[in-house]
Amino acid sequence: MIFDAARMAYVDGIALWSPRLPGWNAARRILLGEIPGPDGDAARPSPILLPPNERRRAPDTVALSLEVASQACAQAGIDPATLPSVFTSTHGDLAVTDYMCSTLASDPALVSPTRFHNSVHNAAAGYWTIATGCRAPYTAVSANEYSFAQGLLEALLQIHETGHVLLVAYDIEAKGLISTVAPSKGMLGVALVLSRQRSATTKVALSWNISETREAPGASASPRNSALVAGNAMQACLPMMEALAGLIDIVTIPLGTGLALHLHVHPTS
Repeated sequence: MIFDAARMAYVDGIALWSPRLPGWNAARRILLGEIPGPDGDAARPSPILLPPNERRRAPDTVALSLEVASQACAQAGIDPATLPSVFTSTHGDLAVTDYMCSTLASDPALVSPTRFHNSVHNAAAGYWTIATGCRAPYTAVSANEYSFAQGLLEALLQIHETGHVLLVAYDIEAKGLISTVAPSKGMLGVALVLSRQRSATTKVALSWNISETREAPGASASPRNSALVAGNAMQACLPMMEALAGLIDIVTIPLGTGLALHLHVHPTS
């Protein structure tokens, strides 16, 4: 694969959270096999951006996405209020969606207005912009199994206009009958602060390209690491996170039928 030198990006902030990979510092070492994963699952994130009452009431999608977004921004040393963002999720909030469908089928008059506003796909992005006071534009993406790749591509394209972009990708556990048609297990969220230029906080550089492909390109993480997030609808992000951890350096992720996103992750020193 030949990478165009003009298609470069820099990663200034990295965050990851799942019950078995609770935070990038530990997750990186677990992905590399330097330390074992935790014996049990970590508790749900509790993002300090939200007031205590909002923190307790926030749906899992909001708690998860705000946690990784704030961690990535802190690592990048950038003010989140200034940062355009791309939020991508395969299913959005499946728990709220199942509640909405069940209630509409049984007694529509009992639908909760609060839970209704959490059912829209851009709810997490809305919470983020309100909590941070961010007036920069955001994009909410959903592309089924290609949601991570499409969100990443959107962010890579946007940095040429905006300079910096926050990418947040997340999915949670499916609930009720909806889990039979939109399966997902556990919680998994990742966030990256991407930049057009190298900075003092840059962790790694990315070269990227897109190609047509007649065969389904590989996007599989190692079996050991895949088991840590098995069944989550956002698990396609894991090979990228392995590359950012330093386990591999070339990643190919399907963008859709006949298209693939290729990334070369390399040190900046």
